[in-house]
Amino acid sequence: MDGGIADWVARRAVRRPDATALVDVATGARHTYAALDRRVGARAAALAGLGVGPGDRVALLGENSAAYLEWLFDAARLGAVSVPVNHRLAPAEVAHVLTDSGASVLVHSAAFASLADGTDRPLVDLGAEPGDGTVTPQPVGGDDPCVIMYTSGTTGVPKGAVLTHDNMLWNAINMVTAGPGIGGTDVTIAAAPLFHIGALGLSTLPLLYAGGTVVVVPSFDPAAFVDLMAREGVTTQFLVPAMWAALTRLPALPPLPALRWAISGGAPCPVTVIEHFTRLGWTFTEGFGMTELSPAALFLDAADVLTHAGSVGRPFLHVDARLVSEAGEDVGVGEVGELVLRGPTVFAGYWNRPEATAEAIRGGWFHSGDLGVRDAEGFVTLVDRKKDMIITGGENVYPVEVEQVLHRHPAVADVAVVGVGDPQWGETVLAVVVPDGALDPAEVIAFARERIAHFKAPRRVEVVDELPRNATGKLLKRVLRERYAGQAEAVAR
Repeated sequence: MDGGIADWVARRAVRRPDATALVDVATGARHTYAALDRRVGARAAALAGLGVGPGDRVALLGENSAAYLEWLFDAARLGAVSVPVNHRLAPAEVAHVLTDSGASVLVHSAAFASLADGTDRPLVDLGAEPGDGTVTPQPVGGDDPCVIMYTSGTTGVPKGAVLTHDNMLWNAINMVTAGPGIGGTDVTIAAAPLFHIGALGLSTLPLLYAGGTVVVVPSFDPAAFVDLMAREGVTTQFLVPAMWAALTRLPALPPLPALRWAISGGAPCPVTVIEHFTRLGWTFTEGFGMTELSPAALFLDAADVLTHAGSVGRPFLHVDARLVSEAGEDVGVGEVGELVLRGPTVFAGYWNRPEATAEAIRGGWFHSGDLGVRDAEGFVTLVDRKKDMIITGGENVYPVEVEQVLHRHPAVADVAVVGVGDPQWGETVLAVVVPDGALDPAEVIAFARERIAHFKAPRRVEVVDELPRNATGKLLKRVLRERYAGQAEAVAR
C-alpha cells in the first residue's frame, strides 16, 4: 500500500520511534516519530469525521508550528490535498484561494480567525490538541495531488500549482543527495513561512523523509534565530536571501560547530552575503527553485560558490535543464535563453487552468520564464525574468546584473532595478535603493558606470525606507512599476 508522504511518518515511527521528529518552539513540545505518527492518525480521524476523503482539499491558514505540519500529513493520510494559505494576504485574496481551490475545510489558528470570517466551510482549530482517534490510511498513487501551492502572485492573481506525492518524494531525494547530503541525524529550523514551497520543500519535508529533526518557529527574529541554531545543534539550514542578509547585520554570531551546510534560495542571493558567510568558514550554497518544480531545480555546490559567484549552479540529480531560444532551440554557451526543465519534480499543472498549464508545459518541458546563460562547464547564471528584462535604446539590460553591482556600494542596504517608460529610449533603468547611511543618488549612478556599461547603469535613483517584498522575501517589482511608471507590467515590447 502506498500512503504517499504520510507513509514517511508511519515508516519512520517503526524504524526510529524514539528519534525526535518535530520541536515546536512556541509550545516547547518535542515529538518523537512514534508520537508524530499517533498525532497524525488522531487528527486525520477528526478530518474524516467532517467528511474529508480522497481528493478533498483542506486549507491550512496559520503561523509556522508543529501542528501545521501534522495537519499536512493528516490530509495526506486520508488521500486529501493540503492547500497552504498565505496568512499575509488580504481577506479578499484568502477568499480567492479558498474558492479557487474548492477547499471543503479550513484549518486555521486563532490569530487569523478574522481571515476566515464569512466562510461557509467547517472551521477547525489548527492548534487544538489531537484526540485519541485513529483512521485507516487511504492508498494514494504517486501521481495523485498532495499539495496545491499557490504561487506568490508577483505577476498577478495567484495560481494553484498542483504538486503530487511523487513530486515531493523526488524533490526530497534531490535534496538528500545534494551538497554534503541530508541524513537521519540532521537538524534544521523551519523559519521561512511553511505556506511557501521553499521552507516546505528545501528543508522541512526532506529532513522528515530522511528521519531528521525539524525545529519549528512561528516567526523569524535574527538574534533569536542564531541563538536557537546554537541551542538545537542545527546541522543544515535553508533561508531566503533577505533572512541571510539580516544575519550579516548582527554584531556577532554564536559558535555553530554543528552546522555542516547552509543553503540560500527563493531569490538571487547578493554576492556580498555569500562572501560574508564563506569568510566565516561556512559551507554556504545557493539553489534555484520554483513552486512548479517542488521546488529544487538548480544547485551551486560550496566548492563552486566563489569561483562561480552569481551562478545558480547546475541541475539537481534528477532534473534536466536547457536554455532555449524563442523558437525552442538550444542556445550556445554565453547566449541568453529561457530556462526550461524536465523531471519527476515538475508539477502536474495549474489547478483548474488547462490553458495556463498547456502554456507552461510544452513538449514535456516546463518553461520557467527565467532567462539565463550557460558557461562551458554547464553552470547557469540567471539574468532575469523574461518580463523584467529592460530594453533601452535597443540594448537588453538584465536587472539582476545591475542589482549585484549596486549591492557592493557601501551605502546601499537593499536595491531593486526596474525599467520605466522613456519617450526617447523606450525604457530607462531605474534603481530603487534602501540606504545604509548617507547616500548620494548621483554618486550611486557614477559607481555603477565605473563597473558596467553606461546603458546598463541607472539613469535615475529613488531612495526609499524599504522595498516591497512578499512573505517569502521576493521583490515585488510589479509594485515598483506601478509606483514609478504608472503600470504593473513592463513597457510593451
